[in-house]
Amino acid sequence: MVLTGAQQSKTRKQRPLWKELPLLIGIALLLALFIKTFLLQAFSIPSDSMQNTLQKGDRVLVDKLTPWFGSEPERGEVIVFHDPSDWLSGVPAETPNTFQKVLGFVGVMPSAEEKDLIKRVIGVAGDTVECKGDGPVKVNGKPLVEPYVFPGDTACSIDDAGQFKVTVPEDRLWVMGDHRQASGDSRYHQDDRYSGMVPVDEVVGRAVVVAWPATRWDTLPDAFGR
Repeated sequence: MVLTGAQQSKTRKQRPLWKELPLLIGIALLLALFIKTFLLQAFSIPSDSMQNTLQKGDRVLVDKLTPWFGSEPERGEVIVFHDPSDWLSGVPAETPNTFQKVLGFVGVMPSAEEKDLIKRVIGVAGDTVECKGDGPVKVNGKPLVEPYVFPGDTACSIDDAGQFKVTVPEDRLWVMGDHRQASGDSRYHQDDRYSGMVPVDEVVGRAVVVAWPATRWDTLPDAFGR
């Protein structure tokens, strides 16, 4: 028997919801996983090291698409990167429940199991970055204008690690937190295997939006407004 168009439509409408629901959920999860892998991923700010640009507990969205086209981080950008050399050693990790693990896996929530950090790029390959006294930070001999530095902080910390002059090698980045006196950044890891630098291939992407809480929603252009 050949069904007419009206009969076929009626047959489709009679399909139970419980049969459609697993398929819809599966498609939604696959879509979320695709977005997390190739486009955007949510991350949670774990500390005060990027104040006042970012507050502890903020949720940011990270652009993971542009690195696929060969784009590398530039000075002034806020980036998320994998822990390059045990920077988070000794920092207690959260213990997510199963539900949080699933949502973190597909990118709906920040993953509590990934050891990632967020800092601002100060120097890229070939740059000479230096701090003397309380600043300003100089890159290639020119002082940086840093309106994002936490109010009351000095651009350079007056301690052994805060006084430095380094040249960034190929495929590396020198990063610092905006809250200079509360950031364990490149300055404080100069004795690790990368001399405090972050390998470019450890960069997850550029933070582009503060997505949560809603009262703090804002875009995150780099320090030069791009």
